[in-house]
Amino acid sequence: MNSYKNIGIVVGLVLVMASCSDKNSPNYQYMPNMYEAVGYETYQKVDFLPDGMEAGIPVENTISRGWMPYEFANDLEGRDLARLQASPLDSLKQEDNLVKGKELFSVYCAICHGTKGDGQGNLVKREKILGVPSYADAGRIITVGGTYYTIYYGLNSMGSYANQLNHEERWQVAEYVMQLKQDLTK
Repeated sequence: MNSYKNIGIVVGLVLVMASCSDKNSPNYQYMPNMYEAVGYETYQKVDFLPDGMEAGIPVENTISRGWMPYEFANDLEGRDLARLQASPLDSLKQEDNLVKGKELFSVYCAICHGTKGDGQGNLVKREKILGVPSYADAGRIITVGGTYYTIYYGLNSMGSYANQLNHEERWQVAEYVMQLKQDLTK
């Protein structure tokens, strides 16, 4: 009788232990911060910075690393001045710039402007957007500086691509657009 009682106690303890275990979470966490990270909001005040500094706010009059400010304003006067600007890229690497510009153009621009720059991209053919002009239009003043300006700020229904393309890539695409214009007007 005593042995049945001991077996009952052992079985009861096993059942209690089994019901308390959770296979989804460990019982003991060696480094709890690795399992449950502390989340900080971007501009909140945090205790570990001295004198109540805020995390993430840039210092006034500074430029982010890798960002090149554009010297022309986003207005009519800035656009006219930008049209007169020449490409600062190395003319000895012209062929490399055009190859890279073609790759970038096919990724970001050809969907609307077409692979030839004729304004017949897939979105235009499907009538998702309208009014994308050809680079061969006689009434359009297309220069390499004006193209860079348009890529940087956008124009009409075309948005800015300043965040997708860096400084050099924008100039490479602008040079490739000039090549497309030259090919279309032949």
